[in-house]
Amino acid sequence: MRRRAFVRGLAAAGAGLAVPLPSAGAATGRTSAGPSAAGSWQEVPAPAGQAAAHLAAVAAAGPAAAWAVGEQGRNGGTLGTPIALSWDGSAWSPTDLSHLTYSGGLRAVAAGPPGGAAWAHGTDTAGHDQLLAWDGTTWRETEFPGRGEPGTRLTDVASGTEGDFWVSGRHGDRAGLLHGDGRTWRWCSPLPDEAAPTPTGVHVTPGGDVWVFGDIIARWDDAWTVVPRQLGIRASVSGLLPVTHDDIWLTGFAYGVGGPPGKPPGVTLQHWDGAQWTDVKAPFGVGLLSGIVGDADGRPDRIAGWDFWDQKRAHYLRWDGTAWVSERGPETATTFMPEALTRIPGPDGGYWSVGTTSSSPYPPAQLRIERYA
Repeated sequence: MRRRAFVRGLAAAGAGLAVPLPSAGAATGRTSAGPSAAGSWQEVPAPAGQAAAHLAAVAAAGPAAAWAVGEQGRNGGTLGTPIALSWDGSAWSPTDLSHLTYSGGLRAVAAGPPGGAAWAHGTDTAGHDQLLAWDGTTWRETEFPGRGEPGTRLTDVASGTEGDFWVSGRHGDRAGLLHGDGRTWRWCSPLPDEAAPTPTGVHVTPGGDVWVFGDIIARWDDAWTVVPRQLGIRASVSGLLPVTHDDIWLTGFAYGVGGPPGKPPGVTLQHWDGAQWTDVKAPFGVGLLSGIVGDADGRPDRIAGWDFWDQKRAHYLRWDGTAWVSERGPETATTFMPEALTRIPGPDGGYWSVGTTSSSPYPPAQLRIERYA
């Protein structure tokens, strides 16, 4: 799954801000029994990257196969170079990407079933978005329709239910989806509105429903169904969990109007019931939610978050069957901003959470990985 890069300038904004936190409230969804809280979050050692390193996406094929991608060596607005890690069941190892000439990092990754394929994407120094396949050792660029053409963009990648993959983006200057099995790829019919914005994410449910999200939310089923959506001011959507067509969860953050320099964002957590979006109170209100995952059946499970008032540990949310409740990660020496979250398939389950040790893209930010087991 893909997530966003650093949220800039938050760390220095704490002094003098007295923003009240809302109390946790009951959610409005129909979804039932939540996961148990029998395990705990623990840090897993991550190889050091260059200063100002972060992981933007993580995907798992099983307990002994996972991938995380991101960027290292960034300094503010100066882009760095890509970084990628692979998990073999016992440790995370760096991947040699010296054959890639890229501007910035890899931004998305998806994994199929154990022993299957894995795909990622990033942007080369010519400004062309590239689709990359895992060859067992490293990431290799692959051909797809529209590669290198003006008007082609890739934004996210997700695994399907039959060993296939879906990529959100833009082709021929129209927003839409790229679909393939690793050997052949094709662009689906674009979103009907020619002015539709490029989706930033794609999600596939356990039942095979394909959704795109971002400034637009829509379902693809050989035709497009758009869910009405009006984003707030300076708002970003970081994740979407469609349980059914009328039971959808959305996570993100919004800065709103005005505020002092370095103003932190406010948490966005919303639910769609088929007729309207409803704001849902989270256990904390200042910060951001960076991703949401469902259980094996696609029901609400976990959310990763960054709490502005408790920056030394991740603030996860767990669905208890009626509401989202707090589930804290281990305390760190500095901070941990989770940028992506994924469920680990298999009977033992669990989750990977990846990100960085800073809220701003400057040295000495480093990689951080946590696992729930």
